[in-house]
This record gives sequence, structure tokens and C-alpha cells, in this order.
Amino acid sequence: MEIRKLEGLIAAPFTPMKQYGSINPGIIPAYANKLKTDNVKGTFVCGTTGEGTLMTNEERKAVAEKWIGEQTDDFKVIVHVGTTSAKQSKELAEHAQKSGAYATGTMGPVFLRPSGIEELIGFCSEVASGAPDLPFYYYHIPSVSGIDLSMYEFLQKAPSQIPNLAGIKFTHNNFMEMQQCLQLEDGKWDILHGYDEMLLAGLSFGAKGAVGSTYNFMAPIYREIITDFENGDIEAARKKQSKTVKIIEILLKYNGALVAGKAVMNLVGIDCGTCRNPLRNLTDSETSNLTNELVAMGFKM
Repeated sequence: MEIRKLEGLIAAPFTPMKQYGSINPGIIPAYANKLKTDNVKGTFVCGTTGEGTLMTNEERKAVAEKWIGEQTDDFKVIVHVGTTSAKQSKELAEHAQKSGAYATGTMGPVFLRPSGIEELIGFCSEVASGAPDLPFYYYHIPSVSGIDLSMYEFLQKAPSQIPNLAGIKFTHNNFMEMQQCLQLEDGKWDILHGYDEMLLAGLSFGAKGAVGSTYNFMAPIYREIITDFENGDIEAARKKQSKTVKIIEILLKYNGALVAGKAVMNLVGIDCGTCRNPLRNLTDSETSNLTNELVAMGFKM
């Protein structure tokens, strides 16, 4: 399979939910329109930010279908299909291909985690085989999955068992390894940067595409960072990256970037509702304080 590299910002969207936790996919068309207006180039749906592992397979299929319905040539939809079961993940991959997704991706199983590269490749191979005609990305996020295996070794060994492997969504701060992956086989693989607060670092190592949760509501400033970097104005890019870090610090203060980020989406006019258990949603008072701190930081609602 020819590897076509993704460029620009790809949002990891929140899954819209109603008050008592049922999914609310009817919000997705307006949500997609906002992202397109912000010049976001696609979405990585049902991942960590999307609470994918807290949903049933049928719910994930419904959410994926709705996002795929918004896909265009300039707005790609990657469906995260990871679960603790390779069988269930393969089923989700089959559905993604049948529904017309651009690509699929999976993190490794978080329960009975693979102890070595061979086991991880075996899991991913079964999952990717469910959508053999689509590019497949491994989602490397050790802080969530607990799987901290060498992605450099993964890329060297996996292609023989995963013929549709396209690259890695690299959400880790091991930039030495990220650089090794970017440079492997003359830059063959599509390595998508996964840490919003360190986008500038990823760009400096050669990443062209980036997946992140804060691109849902702060895409313009990140696009400016990319433009500054491409124009060689590193100091301007640093200042903008510093601002994003300060905003993310506020989100982390209010029960984490997922819970606070979903609250921010509600503030900017996209009603994503609340998060599912075991995540604790913000109280009205906390939401008010979050809003005030963001406004003081210069965040535009």
C-alpha cells in the first residue's frame, strides 16, 4: 500500500453525549463544520478524547458513521478501533472500512498487555486485517495504555505482518525515538505528532501532521505555530506554544484535559455534554471558574 502522509492538524474529537451518558451523534455535523471552518484537516475519532473504550461497539459504530458522513477529500476521518479484544477491534475495523473511513488505528490492549514487540504486532495484525484496504496506524500512548515498547523496532518488524501499516500516532515525549521513526527508511512512515503542548518540538523533528484534543477549540493558534515554524520565525512560534501550554495548565487544573476540554466545547457552542463514569464532570462552580481563568488568559469563547 502506498503511504500518503497526512499534514496539518487532526482533531481528536470529544464524543457528544446527553445528560445521562447516552451518545448524541446528531451534534456531529455542526461539530465537523466548526473544525472545517478552523481549517482542521481531519479527525481521529473514538480514541482517548472520544472516550472510545467507555462505549459499546454499537455506540462506536454509530459515532464513526456520523463522522464518516462528514468526510471530504480535505477532511479525513481515522477511526480508532482499539479495545482489549482483538476480535472486537477487528469488527470495528471491518465496520470502518465498510462505512468509508480514510484509515483505522488502535492502541494496544490495556488489559493483559503485550510484553514484547511480537505480541503487540500479533494483536495489531489481527485488528488491521479487518480493514485491509485502509491505512492502519498504531496509536502509541504509553501514559494511557501502559505499553512502552520501541516504536522504532515496531516499524522495522511489523510490515511483514501488517501490509497496510501506514505509521504511528506518536503520543509520547521520547523525541529520540520519534526522530528514529521519522527517519527510518528515508522517511517512509507517517508519524503523527500527538502532544499538543509540544507541537513545536514535533515540527522541529520533522513531523508534518499532528493529532490532538485541544485542536478542537484552539486550532487557529496551532496553525499560526506551524506557519511561524515554516517561515523560520521560531521565537514567534515559541511564544504561541507557551500560550497553549498555559491554557492546557488551566485545563489540567480542572480535572484533566478530557473533562475540562469537553466543558470548553460546550462554552464555544458545540454541546458535547458530559463525560461517562468513571470520569468526574465539573460542577457549575468549577465551570464558572474555568471560564474566568481561560478568559483572563486571553482565550476567545
